[in-house]
Amino acid sequence: MRVLVTITAALALSASLGLSQEAATKIKKVPTTYTNPTSGVEMYRNYCAACHGLDGKGSGPAAAALKKAPADLTGLAKKNGGKFPTLEVQQYIKGESITDAHGSRDMPMWGDLFRSIGAGNPEMVVTLRVKNLTEYLAGMQVK
Repeated sequence: MRVLVTITAALALSASLGLSQEAATKIKKVPTTYTNPTSGVEMYRNYCAACHGLDGKGSGPAAAALKKAPADLTGLAKKNGGKFPTLEVQQYIKGESITDAHGSRDMPMWGDLFRSIGAGNPEMVVTLRVKNLTEYLAGMQVK
């Protein structure tokens, strides 16, 4: 089974309790959790918030363990002249676009991971997941 890189709640708790930076920044591989493909918020919380934070600003509990800081997802439209870059975001989520402007490839290629947990027609489910996750990200944009 494919795995995604995430930080466990115990490690996040250790950081909040002031344990060593080394102990607080270890990353554990765990199986990809199934989420409802129609729920952008559920997917974001399960797949993105560990690195990007619940607020999308890049300050999740696993951020310190990454080589490069996670992107501030709330400013994508602002960086694109006020228009949310839907296609670029979808391509990046699926792993079809790898650009320095969007951060390092520490971020999992969610298209592959979504295929691993999809039932029935995996490509249709991947498309649905990416669409709903992208719409959720579009709603996080600061004006």
